[in-house]
Amino acid sequence: RMEASCLELALEGERLCKAGDFKAGAAFFEAAVQVGTEDLKTLSAIYSQLGNAYFYLKEYSKALEYHKHDLTLARTIGDRIGEAKASGNLGNTLKILGQFDEAVVCCQRHLDISQEQGDKVGEARALYNIGNVYHAKGKHLSWNMAQDPGYLPQEVKETLQKASEYYERNLSLVKELGDRAAQGRAYGNLGNTQYLLGNFSEAIAFHKERLAIAKEFGDKAAERRAYSNLGNAHIFLGRFDISAEYYKKTLQLSRQLKDQAVEAQACYSLGNTYTLLQDYERAIEYHLKHLVIAQELGDRVGEGRACWSLGNAYVSLGSHEQALHFARKHLEISQEIGDRNGELTAQVNMAQLKSALGLGPGDEDMGTAHHCSGYEAQGARPKRLQRNSMDSLDLLKFPSEKEAEGFVPAGSKDCLCSGSLLEMSDPSRSAFSQSPQGKDCFCSQLGGTKPFHLQGSFTSVRKSCVGSLDEECFFDLLSKFQSNRMDDQRCPLEECPSEAAEAAATLLPALQERISQSSLMASPQTEEFFDLIASSQSRRLDDQRANVGNLPGLRITHNNLGHLRVEGDAQEPGDEFFNMLMKCQVPQIDDQRCAPPDSIPRGPTMPDEDFFSLIQRVQAKRMDEQRVDLASA
Repeated sequence: RMEASCLELALEGERLCKAGDFKAGAAFFEAAVQVGTEDLKTLSAIYSQLGNAYFYLKEYSKALEYHKHDLTLARTIGDRIGEAKASGNLGNTLKILGQFDEAVVCCQRHLDISQEQGDKVGEARALYNIGNVYHAKGKHLSWNMAQDPGYLPQEVKETLQKASEYYERNLSLVKELGDRAAQGRAYGNLGNTQYLLGNFSEAIAFHKERLAIAKEFGDKAAERRAYSNLGNAHIFLGRFDISAEYYKKTLQLSRQLKDQAVEAQACYSLGNTYTLLQDYERAIEYHLKHLVIAQELGDRVGEGRACWSLGNAYVSLGSHEQALHFARKHLEISQEIGDRNGELTAQVNMAQLKSALGLGPGDEDMGTAHHCSGYEAQGARPKRLQRNSMDSLDLLKFPSEKEAEGFVPAGSKDCLCSGSLLEMSDPSRSAFSQSPQGKDCFCSQLGGTKPFHLQGSFTSVRKSCVGSLDEECFFDLLSKFQSNRMDDQRCPLEECPSEAAEAAATLLPALQERISQSSLMASPQTEEFFDLIASSQSRRLDDQRANVGNLPGLRITHNNLGHLRVEGDAQEPGDEFFNMLMKCQVPQIDDQRCAPPDSIPRGPTMPDEDFFSLIQRVQAKRMDEQRVDLASA
């Protein structure tokens, strides 16, 4: 009955997760783990589903824990397909945590096993996930590396090119499999990587393919992303009017989807586009809409950016008083959120506007109350008292679910590697056990100390070995100390050859007789000595066996004990995998260094990439082309 209740709880958890209630589903899975089971296949499926549920709940540490349990159990019982899926899920979770090198190792393991087993679907998923890891790493590097406008660092370029290569391999394979939905994801991500690499025409071609497949499936969210990405790409080709049309379609779909954050992003993009088209009245209209939504969502970063954009638009219209008001609001918000660049920009703008209005540095802007009332009358709300938006601000988004195709996370219907509880008729699994390294005796550190006699220091030696409780430590020290005494008892061979030969002939028979007698007398002690060594070494061997006792929910019985230990020796992972893992652990020290603060704060109503920073990057190339060479003397 206990077994049935564990399976029933797990099936109910799976049903709730499929219905979208991941919190309740995780609770049922946890209850199933508490009850426990001796069925290794059931337990592996529970670990996989529980890790996926915590992934969707954004509790990534717990997701990582259960996916590790799943991987350990799959390796122990020799389930290669299960090991591949668990490795893929681990890779997706590590990517979200920013551990890109480790994520690549896990996803590569997923790919290798899928190719070994002839699993084309698993191979396609692994290729997609590896591309997604490189895509996320490229975006992360471009956000955090110092770079000049118009210049893409070589490391970022190489990383994004790797992402594009894996996406192209994935696209070729899913075309062969006839998976249209997967083709749409591949097209979208290829468009995003080409966009980041500056290949805007290629990006447009890929996004148009993505848009067609989204319409084919009626996927409004994917359609909205495609329109937004098409608008971004056309901006860099100077086709601002086409971009505005795509952004309007983005705005319309975001309202249908009732996604306020995306609606605000569309308004922000439209405001900037109309600024480029020099239609400042319409630019102000959309920036005010962005400001209203930013206030409703408590996004102080987006609110500050809206005030800055409004100030620029009012300056272009010659309304310096209103521009000064929004510049002041921009300064206040920048100081509040710690945006040093925004603060300096606002101060410069305020100084220039006060000079244009004939105000001194200490004078307040005229008619502040009047402008505030007009500011509210145009649809924007006054500043909220609550200031908790930065607590929920995610400064590291990769890849965005809103503007990028993004990875398919562990547990998803299309690209997820999850073990379904309804698929319990898998082929039989062989087992293997992992063998962690044995423990080293700490007393071996005394090997380099100055030699000393055993008689005078045996007490101190015994004290140093008390903590280890290991016979090997004692015999190791005893051997070292006795070797010194043996050296002391050796005699130099200084006799003449004739005398030495005569002495050897005389002593050899007696010596042989004594050796034979002593060996007979010492044999019981020798046997006891080897028994002690055997007992000591056996404990070290036990330490190197796979430890499955720490897997929650596992009830070890005679039925599954053979799977956990006896059959495990034939399926140990190869040295190649551990070598790759060791290489990836090398940069861990660098990963633990304190990163400098992000110079451009981001909020939910702001697009992933700052619009004007991208414009600056493109315009920098044009400025270089317009420079003239000075004639030499």
